[in-house]
Amino acid sequence: MLHDPAQLDLMFQALADPARRQMVERLSRGPASVSQLAEPLAMSLSAVVQHLNVLEASGLVSTEKLGRVRTCRIEPHALKAAEHWINERRLAWERRLDRLGDFLADTKDET
Repeated sequence: MLHDPAQLDLMFQALADPARRQMVERLSRGPASVSQLAEPLAMSLSAVVQHLNVLEASGLVSTEKLGRVRTCRIEPHALKAAEHWINERRLAWERRLDRLGDFLADTKDET
């Protein structure tokens, strides 16, 4: 999943919505039922389920139905994949900026 651009696109698309980010934040504290996730949100239960479907398709969340209760859990490996992608970009930019700083310091010394 780490190098699958389509999967990364789905993850970032899922995280682009504030309601879905709020659900991920809540699930980072532990599993929750769909009803528990819906409580703080100003939307219908069916809208919450649609958002959960997007999160599940992205790989960020998994759900399990036991009886009449659907329990949702965060998938830490998916978050680690997104974090890894972001860190790769951050490190590349840090190296570029370090080289620019070295170049500017050398140029200043020459003048």
